[in-house]
Amino acid sequence: MPKIDRVEIRVTDYTSRLKRTTMHGDYDTGASGTLLGKPCLLRIFADGITGYAQVRPTTPGHSMPDTWKSVSGAFEEIIGPMLIGRDIFDINAIFAEFDMFLPYNPVVRTMLDFALHDAQGKATNQPVHNLLGGLSQELLPLEWSISMYDDPQQSINDALRGKQEFGINVACLKAGSPKGWRHDVMCFEKLRESCGPEMELGMDPNTAWSVPDTVLALEACRDARLDYIEQPIERRDHAGLAHIRRSARGTKVMADEAVMSVQDAYDLAKAEACDVFCVKLYRMGGLKIAQKIAGIAEGANILINIGGLAVMSQLEAAAAAHFYASLPARRCMPAGEFIFGLGVSGEDPLVPEPDFKIENGHVRPPAGPGLGINIDEKALEKYTLYKEVIS
Repeated sequence: MPKIDRVEIRVTDYTSRLKRTTMHGDYDTGASGTLLGKPCLLRIFADGITGYAQVRPTTPGHSMPDTWKSVSGAFEEIIGPMLIGRDIFDINAIFAEFDMFLPYNPVVRTMLDFALHDAQGKATNQPVHNLLGGLSQELLPLEWSISMYDDPQQSINDALRGKQEFGINVACLKAGSPKGWRHDVMCFEKLRESCGPEMELGMDPNTAWSVPDTVLALEACRDARLDYIEQPIERRDHAGLAHIRRSARGTKVMADEAVMSVQDAYDLAKAEACDVFCVKLYRMGGLKIAQKIAGIAEGANILINIGGLAVMSQLEAAAAAHFYASLPARRCMPAGEFIFGLGVSGEDPLVPEPDFKIENGHVRPPAGPGLGINIDEKALEKYTLYKEVIS
């Protein structure tokens, strides 16, 4: 079986910059040529097979600890040397050792998980979704994420771009304005008026609200039909989220920052605190853990939403699409947020001629071996800002 003989970690540049506003401040990919805000790329080499992974550490931010330095250092000093000589199919044993050496480093774990699955798929000539149980969904509905603006018209313009340009019928408005929940509700009401009743609309305060404010905001949105509310309160307050769910009167309650691990998923299910788990692979540690969380969700009759922007990364978007495609449609809230990896906020500079494209609000998971994304080697060299090899 293929044995790993070399590991390579890089930080790669973007050709455009994305800045968005949330209640925690700017989400910013940074100026070209700077390392902060840029994605890390992993390659593992095993007997002629190369497994790829790419994830952007979202720090500075409110819920994740990883930076490009912590990710590169982890691979250079701990995980890279550990991998040399290991079989690419020994994923359970590798992660058992990972959890002893480097617990709770989710971006590092996710990148390793993606690269091993990519290599396994290439070794067996199978797309990753086949390694996860097969193709349950051929066409995957996508979701539009709307930045927070002071002017409601900007939110409307953003949502209408997703609807008119890309055919998106599910959109989520960032909330948590410094002006308070009433301003958020006003923005949502104007958004609903412009988008119409056929579009599914949610709000995401990213933990900005209190329990009482959330209950009041849900009631205030009743006539405008808020379809779902995503992580309104502090992520560890499962009892508060359960209280909100009991008060929601049919509005779906989604756990996002609250579900970062298998243990979190179990606790949320036990507390009957949510209707939907937002599965962000980079936050949980990759595909293997996401499958375990999906199992808990099925047992508790909780839906799965595929979160994570995957900004300007076809590799990261593909991993999310493969996981999404492996799940039966009835187990999913039909909305994949990884649309931002498919060119809507800027092209992926490492994949100048992508086959992985939006089709009327949907996308098909890549059908090629592994993740199914072909990286342009010349572009990879051109846009590499940092590189280290472990052998």
